[in-house]
Amino acid sequence: MSKIVTVGVSARHIHLTQEHIEALFGQGYQLTEFKPLSQPGQFAANETVAVIGSKGQFDKVRILGPARPASQLEVSRTDSFAIGVKAPVRESGKIDGTPGIKVKGPAGEIELEQGVIVAARHIHFHTSDAEKWGIADKQLLKVRLGGERGLVLENVIARVSDSFALDMHIDTDEANAAGANNGDTAEIVD
Repeated sequence: MSKIVTVGVSARHIHLTQEHIEALFGQGYQLTEFKPLSQPGQFAANETVAVIGSKGQFDKVRILGPARPASQLEVSRTDSFAIGVKAPVRESGKIDGTPGIKVKGPAGEIELEQGVIVAARHIHFHTSDAEKWGIADKQLLKVRLGGERGLVLENVIARVSDSFALDMHIDTDEANAAGANNGDTAEIVD
């Protein structure tokens, strides 16, 4: 049985706490939806911020909603070099000991003490999909991306939950190396 998943390419983006949203956009501010994402209840917001590192900054960094328990900026390795932040590869939410960054919005700015990561490549599995394919939460997988520059990615983390929809997430560096685009498919080979 082939195990085919859709590929989602994640460009740089930020997740913010409600407290940080209000510090950047004003008291009581609520994010507004630009478009839904592949995971149920998640969305790309209309709102963007600037992130400022020691060597440079990125303007118009998209906020993903809804508000999170901890703020984190997800960048590619190339992005981290460009702004001068040595971001480690981490699973989303695992931000202890990571570098921070300055974030600027229309109503103010904040200094994140930690939270800048290169997101570890992963596949979201609904529990039923994981069970059907015999995949356990946190299992490391090997995934083949096809195409002209096809390659095999190792150490792809399986993230299993009843609240997830089946979707693979890689960053722009990984997508560019493979010539992959949003909506392409990949095959779990191990």
